[in-house]
Amino acid sequence: MKRAFETDLAAAATPDSAQVRAQLRLREMILAGELPGGTRIAELSIVEKLGVSRTPIRAALMRLEQEGLIESLPNGGYAVRTFSEREVSEAIELRGTVEGLAARLAAERGAAPVVLSEARECLDAVDALLRQSALDDESFSAYVKLNERFHLLLGEMADSSLMKRELERVNSLPFASPSAFVVVQANSPQARDMLIVAQDQHRQLIDAIERREGARAEAIMREHSRLAQRNLREAVQNHNLDQMPGVRLIRKK
Repeated sequence: MKRAFETDLAAAATPDSAQVRAQLRLREMILAGELPGGTRIAELSIVEKLGVSRTPIRAALMRLEQEGLIESLPNGGYAVRTFSEREVSEAIELRGTVEGLAARLAAERGAAPVVLSEARECLDAVDALLRQSALDDESFSAYVKLNERFHLLLGEMADSSLMKRELERVNSLPFASPSAFVVVQANSPQARDMLIVAQDQHRQLIDAIERREGARAEAIMREHSRLAQRNLREAVQNHNLDQMPGVRLIRKK
């Protein structure tokens, strides 16, 4: 009886994991330029390419529509969306607003010491990366993972399941995540300098939260999002398509 129950649980979990894999792979294909803006998504070809059944593919497409990466067509099916620079800018601004609120709540309520310790560990690891005179691709990849982890910890610092869900939701918006445009900096002369500024803001944020300075913590995160706004402008103006093919989805003003 126990084995049958465990088998049922595994079977029930399989569709969800297949959906997540399909969703991640489809998002990757869109942002890598494999599915250009305006392209109608052929469900059968996606099924064959990803090697999963139609059910998780359809569920994944529905999730990507909710994220805003694709749109439903009047006659059925989906197509890859394009975005105005203004839309992407607004998504980044929204992230800054939500992160600012999370930071203020964390400061006013008092963040758990264990979460603050995890956040400091992230920042210590970033400091180690930035001690290098130049960052290679591997270092940038490591930075992106640490940066994303630090920003996710904000929801835990605020001690709010609602805030955590909202942070995850806003980070899933097209090009709104904290590391969405970091790769654009990879080959620029100012790359390391920009990351040092971002790192200093992260340190200031932890200091503000520990000192229970809510308004200051919120202001820091609102200002922090302006770095992403700057990277957005540079990506659109310079057409960094080799580094970030997904920029093709963004229309200039």
